[in-house]
Amino acid sequence: MSRILTIAEMAFIEAVRDKILYSILVFALAMIGSSAVLVTLSVGGEGRIAKDLGLACITMFGVFIGVFIGTNLVSREIERRTIYSLLSKPVRRAEFLAGKFLGLGLTLAVNIGVMAIGLIILAWALEDHWTPRILLAVGFSLVELLILTAFAILFSTFSTPTLSAIYTLLIFVIGRLSADLMQFASQFGGPSLKATMTVLYYLLPNLARFNLSSAVVNDLSLAPGTLALTAVYGLLYAGAVLGVAIAVFQRRDFR
Repeated sequence: MSRILTIAEMAFIEAVRDKILYSILVFALAMIGSSAVLVTLSVGGEGRIAKDLGLACITMFGVFIGVFIGTNLVSREIERRTIYSLLSKPVRRAEFLAGKFLGLGLTLAVNIGVMAIGLIILAWALEDHWTPRILLAVGFSLVELLILTAFAILFSTFSTPTLSAIYTLLIFVIGRLSADLMQFASQFGGPSLKATMTVLYYLLPNLARFNLSSAVVNDLSLAPGTLALTAVYGLLYAGAVLGVAIAVFQRRDFR
């Protein structure tokens, strides 16, 4: 366990030093702040618009961080040939990937936490009251990003960074639209399309379950039991994908 935490710390420090991370974070905060200008063009509901735009920005830029840094975690070590020295030490491949995953997860948590603070301050300035449910939406967005991070690491174990990023973004798009694609296939598709979409629907993650923006912005009720099951589902799914990544990484020959 200590080796996993050490690798996670190293991955976190490496990600924090990455200049692209600061560029994305600054741009995300600027986008959230710009929503204050956009809401001045509306008549009423400024706080809801700001929260909706802000939560969308947090998710979007969180995806960018998870994808573009996650897909380079393994490939960068291979390109620098540091993977050989790491694996020559008493470090198992499973510990290596688990540490990388935890390090990037911590990086995502810190970054979307900073963005969430910026959004809460903006919403407070517009509505004159504290909106704690923003943290709930951000928390489930983090679970969604952990799933994408696990996929990014999985793809990076056997593919190039560019293809890994494309594959992970496709997982995000399909995961967000899986229910809509399933409904479209059932109404307009043939038997083969229906069968394909059914397999994809149950095999790939239903990421739309983690999008609580609409419920938070419009103050809709959320069942605690459903939220708990969704959180457990997301964490177990991320763990399962990471397990597949470890199995693939174990079989890779670096000699």
